[in-house]
Amino acid sequence: MIGRAVQAKFGPSYPAPGNRNFMRKGEQMLTLYHWEPNANSGKPILALEEKGVAFESHFLDLLNFDQHAPDYLRINPDGTIPAMVHDSVMMNESTAIMEYVDAAFDGPALRPDDPEERWRMRWWMKFCDQYFAPAASMIGWNAFIGPMVRKRDPQELQRKIDAIPMEERRIAWSKAIYGTFTPEELAESDRRVAFAAAKFEENLERHEWVAGGTFSLADINAFNLIYFMPATPDGHVGPEKTPRTMDWLYRMYERPASKRAWSHGRMLTWDTLSHLQRPSS
Repeated sequence: MIGRAVQAKFGPSYPAPGNRNFMRKGEQMLTLYHWEPNANSGKPILALEEKGVAFESHFLDLLNFDQHAPDYLRINPDGTIPAMVHDSVMMNESTAIMEYVDAAFDGPALRPDDPEERWRMRWWMKFCDQYFAPAASMIGWNAFIGPMVRKRDPQELQRKIDAIPMEERRIAWSKAIYGTFTPEELAESDRRVAFAAAKFEENLERHEWVAGGTFSLADINAFNLIYFMPATPDGHVGPEKTPRTMDWLYRMYERPASKRAWSHGRMLTWDTLSHLQRPSS
């Protein structure tokens, strides 16, 4: 069952007892519904941890289609994750949630003051969201997500697909589950990932962080997209081909907030990401 975490519009709030991020009485309720702390779910988790904001973490098993369950659809009718509820207001779209978190809460600033760096931050977030991530996602869904759910009862799977509220997500899930991405689609996605990885490496040749000299939301966005790539066989990101990206990944992994963010995972946790541990010199 989905926790009753939405006040006013969705009913009274009852945070899960014993949650380590339980909000104290008198504070505005903040609940994040998420999957593993990677990809889109990982973006607001890491932003909240970088800001030091306490929140109620509510895990949804994407592979079990929890995000399409009726209880969750009453919270987020789109059936997408993540979604964040802050004092009765539901928000979705992970990048927009990150910007809200930085604007709404005290803590270290995650958007640069310098106008050029803030422009570069937004440029890279748009590039990741609209170009880099869709291509990487198709490859990941085809290689990992689809095979992980494909073994279930066919009738059950069809019922799960039929329950997806957004048509484009039904199409994507169907292609992943039944392995119907075309060779041309997969080849184009691979080409885009290679191009984007090279462009990212080139940017880090000039800048310490993605937006420039300041750690920002662009680093959080990109980390949750790129972190797994050194462990994949395509070779687009690795110590020899993209040394600056690897150094950036090591620095991202070493941040205390990253360790806290990965504590929200079930399958993916901080100590399972051995490819992000800096090699001993």
